[in-house]
Amino acid sequence: MANQVDWFLSQGGMAWSTGRSAESSALLYEWAESRQWAAPFVTDPAERSAVVVTIDLDERLSVDTISAVLRRHGIVDVDSYRKLGRNQLRVAVFPAVEPDDVRAFTECVDFIVDAMSA
Repeated sequence: MANQVDWFLSQGGMAWSTGRSAESSALLYEWAESRQWAAPFVTDPAERSAVVVTIDLDERLSVDTISAVLRRHGIVDVDSYRKLGRNQLRVAVFPAVEPDDVRAFTECVDFIVDAMSA
């Protein structure tokens, strides 16, 4: 924990940390809003989390299949909130997550959905 706090501080502290999470969460929300088959779970932008993004998927797409393909390729822990029982992905975008990795994640999901729809 001390190493991570030191790293945050060396990058610019809380302003940098919150800005980095906000950049990554904005990437995901904008991506979801631009897809016909996805939408942010929280519809009001003012109420959305900047560190855990939950995306609802069209019921015609199996989130279990998408998660399984992602997992086989090393992308893990994107499962929905189990108690909600929704068809959704949940993505943590803590400051340690590179925004470029978030972009790559969206490209991976697009690729999987395209393959599922073919």
